[in-house]
Amino acid sequence: MDRKEPMTAYGFEKLSQELKYIKEVALPENAKEIEAARELGDLKENAEYHAAREKQQHLMRRQAELSDILSCAVVIDPSKSNHARVSFGSTVTLIDVDTDEEYTYTIVGTPESNVDKGLISYNSPLAKAILGKEVGDEVEVTLPGGKKTYEIDKICFEEICFD
Repeated sequence: MDRKEPMTAYGFEKLSQELKYIKEVALPENAKEIEAARELGDLKENAEYHAAREKQQHLMRRQAELSDILSCAVVIDPSKSNHARVSFGSTVTLIDVDTDEEYTYTIVGTPESNVDKGLISYNSPLAKAILGKEVGDEVEVTLPGGKKTYEIDKICFEEICFD
């Protein structure tokens, strides 16, 4: 399987730090919680034990998920790309053809996306529709709110603000 997960160095570092925290801090602390709960007696009716085990399962699932994502990660520096066409890291200004409303989005990796900050995943329907397009191109995309047609007004690279 040749799955690739593009992301910025920021995204890679953020996920790596979370994985490190789970391995080095959260799971060892959780092991102590489980041990302390075991000492309370009857495991069948021990709420603390069951809660700690549930937390352990959650941590282990997240650890596996992060390991999987990071194993497929391809770190891309968008500042090094030519943004004549929409590509990973491009900041794109779109105009809704029907309403003349303007929207600006930056295309980032899935783990870095945050629609409230205008950061959309390269895997999102909108990003897939505009990737490779140029200024002046029109794209029709089906979004949760229905079909929309946008004209690409501007493509550039801007320093990405994740925080």
